Amino acid sequence: MRTIRCLALAAAFVLAIGTARAADTVVVKMATLVPAGSAWNTSLTEMGQKWQQVSGGKVTLKLYAGGVAGDDADVVRKIRLGTLNAGFLATSGLADIDRGVLALQIPMLFEDYAEADWVADKITPALEAKFDAKGFVVLSWIDAGWAHFFTKTPARSPDELKTAKLFAWAGDDKYIELWKGAGFHPIPLPATEISTALGTGLVNAICTTPQIAALMQWYTSAKNMTDVNWALLIGGIVIDKNTWNKIPADVRPAIIAATKETARRMRDKTRAEEAQSVDAMKSKGLIVVKPTAADLESWRKLPSSVYPLVRGAYMPADDFDLAVKSSAEYRAQKPH
Repeated sequence: MRTIRCLALAAAFVLAIGTARAADTVVVKMATLVPAGSAWNTSLTEMGQKWQQVSGGKVTLKLYAGGVAGDDADVVRKIRLGTLNAGFLATSGLADIDRGVLALQIPMLFEDYAEADWVADKITPALEAKFDAKGFVVLSWIDAGWAHFFTKTPARSPDELKTAKLFAWAGDDKYIELWKGAGFHPIPLPATEISTALGTGLVNAICTTPQIAALMQWYTSAKNMTDVNWALLIGGIVIDKNTWNKIPADVRPAIIAATKETARRMRDKTRAEEAQSVDAMKSKGLIVVKPTAADLESWRKLPSSVYPLVRGAYMPADDFDLAVKSSAEYRAQKPH
């Protein structure tokens, strides 16, 4: 009888230890639109493995990829409800948290990646403070390269694009009104419906990066790519502040470092392979539409013509002003 009692106590002790260890593990449920099986999804999976390693098993990432948790707006809403803890979000989702992030992708503001990176370094600290005040911690920023217009019929100039049915992120009325105010015809839809909408003709134009257009096969329904670097497609990895605070303080710097390293590798790989993606699509029928000099000037003037609709109304005036000011400062100190 004594032996049975000892075994029972030992079993209870082992169970208690196992339960305590499970309770000490922070499970981070992260959702993203990144397709399952893609290189980006692989990078996020590897990031989760790194989190577990650097935390000594105290942090586990559970990834929901491919839009199974909904589009970015759904992900942000579910994070606020507590059914998710984190997200790898595009600009639309980030803007649902704070619209200041829109200053990172003001169309035609940046001449190249070097300028965009320099400006981002200037304005992201203030953005991160705003996110923190709203209950989100930004673990890393990332961009997916230059967004271009992919259209069913060629769009060399803004006037030609104005005849198209242009996909627009649903749920952001200010975004829709901005396009309408500039004379375009936006069709608001969830991101999860883009492929179907392009296939049925509900939309016949979309602004996205070459890599995403190739990965999602959207170019098969919109075979013309306007050769204009319209804006950077900005993204970010964010986590709910309450979940973040459950992670031991001594572990958090390593989690941030691992996340930023993953984001840096993803960004560098995306930028390096941009031309390869275009060439691959060209081999399957993509037509790169080259604007004339006059057309290019029209593209450059288009964003500034709607700045009064953008500053303060579409995005916070302070973030807009800082981005424009930082861009001017970069060009002033850049060797000519």
